[in-house]
Amino acid sequence: MASAARMSAPALMVTLAVLALVTGGHAQLQYGFYKGKCNASDVEALVQSIVKARFATDAPIVAYLLRLQFHECAVNGCDGGLLIDGPGTEKTAPPNLSVKAYDLIATIKSQLEKKCPGVVSCSDIEILATRDAVALAGGPAYPVRTGRRDRRRSSASDVKLPGADYTAAQTTAYFARLGLTPYETVVLLGAHTVGATHCSVIKSRLYSYGGKPGATDPSMDPALASVYKKYVCPNVSSSDGNAVFLDDQWTAVKVDNHYYRNLQLHRGVLSCDQNLYTDGSTRSFVDQLANDGSTFLTQFAKVLVKLSEVNVLTGTQGEVRKVCNKFN
Repeated sequence: MASAARMSAPALMVTLAVLALVTGGHAQLQYGFYKGKCNASDVEALVQSIVKARFATDAPIVAYLLRLQFHECAVNGCDGGLLIDGPGTEKTAPPNLSVKAYDLIATIKSQLEKKCPGVVSCSDIEILATRDAVALAGGPAYPVRTGRRDRRRSSASDVKLPGADYTAAQTTAYFARLGLTPYETVVLLGAHTVGATHCSVIKSRLYSYGGKPGATDPSMDPALASVYKKYVCPNVSSSDGNAVFLDDQWTAVKVDNHYYRNLQLHRGVLSCDQNLYTDGSTRSFVDQLANDGSTFLTQFAKVLVKLSEVNVLTGTQGEVRKVCNKFN
């Protein structure tokens, strides 16, 4: 009897493992997850073609998608929660009111639903679209794993994002929650190599630094501050909505390491960016990335992939939405 029991143990273990997969386990993300699952269509190629067409007429889409991915993945993981419409959803939280690119995600989803209904998740579309836009903007072409599912939750109260005035310590602590090291945090903020903010976000640096009326942040290049005050962000409420490029205008839609060079010159637009250079704990990272563009591109791809896999749902968890802005 004992011998028989020992002989059946391996079979019993296999049975239990299979049962666990059926009842409680879930598949993991994998490369080429949709291969052969969308009839004769190549899911990733279709996403790429739609993003390419949009980029040709709207190059800032790369900044919109990078921001969308971060605002998505930083809140409950990369689960499509940011895409949901309705009162009290993530989309209605103040930090998300200026997020864009929802229409592109919806267009991609619509086209995929025609090819293979109910197969491709909205959360995967977000990650694939961002990846393709980054490559089109001069960044690396990097592989991503797919197989995410969409979460049936979206609440504005969950949205807690880092502030534009964060110190380096606050910034690295925030991203540590997402599993990123201080170095990876500095790499990820390189996403500010593209895109823009508004004067309302930086006026405190220009006109009331440290709560002192008329004071300007001494860490900002005086010449740059003068330009902002005189031409871009004069101290009147009507200038609040004026756009301020996060990188120099001529490279504002190109993924490169120019952002870090600006930090070395004290030309970082946001306090949280410039603080990465004024703080000794992160300055060496900025210097390395400023001096080696190829290292930045390589590391940027790795960090975007890591961010894209934060707290994902897979297997039978969650759902695959029919449309991205509402639950099934």
